[in-house]
Amino acid sequence: MEGVKKTVIKILHRFFFGLGVLTFLMILLAFTRLPFDWHYRLGTKTAAFTFTPDYIIMLGSGGMPDEKNLIRLYYTAIYAEQFPEAKIILTHPKDTMIVQAMKNELVLHEVDSNRISLETKGTNTREQALRIREDFPGITTKNILIVTSTENIYRTLQTFRKAGFGFIGGKPAFETAMHIDLSYNFKKAGGKKFVPDISDDMSIRYNFWNYLKLEITCIREWFAIGYYKINGWM
Repeated sequence: MEGVKKTVIKILHRFFFGLGVLTFLMILLAFTRLPFDWHYRLGTKTAAFTFTPDYIIMLGSGGMPDEKNLIRLYYTAIYAEQFPEAKIILTHPKDTMIVQAMKNELVLHEVDSNRISLETKGTNTREQALRIREDFPGITTKNILIVTSTENIYRTLQTFRKAGFGFIGGKPAFETAMHIDLSYNFKKAGGKKFVPDISDDMSIRYNFWNYLKLEITCIREWFAIGYYKINGWM
């Protein structure tokens, strides 16, 4: 028993040491622009296209209203206007109330409801690609534009290509950055003397935390990419 106890303690020690090292590295990386570059690459790698799309497919996620869904719908509405002949397919995992709310949101953006079809059978990207292929005969030979979150674009395009879609491109739902000065007068705002003045330091106030979130987003997506590759889905 003593030997087992020592082994368990040793394993836990190594686990928490490794976790500490990983946390330290993530904090360091959040002070660089690498997380932004990783995220940007996931959204643009192999996504370019030159054709006029026959279909615009938006992959839904979460509820309604929801930050990810709303920004994807925003871009879908833009491309629906840019390509007025394209049909639109909205997907969401088996929740018809949410996907109907997504459709209503597009209608509010003056997208003709007759252009919009709903697909709710698939519960992940692989299933959604297969269900769309089954429910829309001949679609694999059409020009397809996919709209989804930035980090999901690479895996989504590769998954659809693996499912037999031959002419496909992607549009990542990038957030638009603010180009304004967010600095403020620390003293006039009532800042305490013993508190560091970071009123002009955007890297500490915003960039560090945003990049830390992007690291987690990218790590999660890399795991998903690995899972899909192991299964032969992309």
